[in-house]
Amino acid sequence: MRRVIAAMSGGVDSAVAAARAKEQGYDVTGIHLALSRNPASYRSGARGCCTIEDANDARRAADVIGIPFYVWDLSEEFHHDVVEDFMDTYAAGGTPNPCLRCNEKIKFAAVLDRALRLGFDGVVTGHYATVRTAEDGTVELHRAQDAAKDQSYVLGVLTQDQLRHSLFPLWDTPKPLVREEADRRGLRVADKPDSHDICFVADGDNAGWLREKLPDRVGAEAVAGLAGRIVDDATGEELGRHEGTYGFTVGQRKGLRIGRPAPDGKPRFVLDIEPVSGTVRVGGRERLKVTAITGDRPRWCGTAPTTLDATVQLRAHGEEHRCRVTVDGDRVEIDLEDPAYGIAPGQAAVIYDGSRVVGSATITATERDVTRPRA
Repeated sequence: MRRVIAAMSGGVDSAVAAARAKEQGYDVTGIHLALSRNPASYRSGARGCCTIEDANDARRAADVIGIPFYVWDLSEEFHHDVVEDFMDTYAAGGTPNPCLRCNEKIKFAAVLDRALRLGFDGVVTGHYATVRTAEDGTVELHRAQDAAKDQSYVLGVLTQDQLRHSLFPLWDTPKPLVREEADRRGLRVADKPDSHDICFVADGDNAGWLREKLPDRVGAEAVAGLAGRIVDDATGEELGRHEGTYGFTVGQRKGLRIGRPAPDGKPRFVLDIEPVSGTVRVGGRERLKVTAITGDRPRWCGTAPTTLDATVQLRAHGEEHRCRVTVDGDRVEIDLEDPAYGIAPGQAAVIYDGSRVVGSATITATERDVTRPRA
């Protein structure tokens, strides 16, 4: 792999990754992804990664590094594969992970496919993870050395072929040292804040954004709050009204606007979301205890397992849970030795064998307070 595309978001990580790749002898071309036909409608300033400012920062970094630079318009693909998926999942009562879907569909599918067609050998990104070649020739995805910055979770959708064409130069360096290196290299993004939240939600208000976008999917009554009830899961008592189930996620505590405390004085959490009836069920935290997970849409970084004692991570930068994984075609069953709390359909379950990423699945259902015998 000699000729590579460096995906440059306009942030410090991707800029240093591109510089390192060139320094290591790769023939590097920088590209910035235009993910919206109206960049002003996406996040502004330093909070996101889809802005005109970010494109300019990426171009300046490429000039300093001394590599060619282009902007690729992938706005149609991004809207169809990431934004539409985000809206559909919330409309169905789930909790999506758009960053993971973007890696699957855009950065390591659409970008890599185009790069290979143009004669490049692979793609460089600033993700904190690493690839290693095993003795049998399999390319493995592993966690980064800096656990606080490890991003292998959002890369758990990558296939063996995609991993063979991927390069992650930052895997062994803590973020503060990456910033120091950027400063030494004269990159103006050295002190640029990290992006966070969802890049296509203009102000970070997911519920407000969904309220504007979802009428065609969930119906005008649900959007207007005419059919939305918040009920106590144990008694069925109506505790309040809401403006749409899309404004809630399983495990949520804040923003319920119930109006009166639970009889035991403990806080209530969202337990279930029923988008068809518009019902949000709430109860105590103990009801969020999950002991088993079912997933579909598996993506395996290598050979699909049949059964595996492993660990699973259920949120970006979340804790790992010991588990037994059983795979039957596109159905993935995960029995948790260490229970998890507040897990929702739509989230990703990323499976690990030590530091190695085995693969991922999209959660479709959970079992609470159920103990099943292990084989």
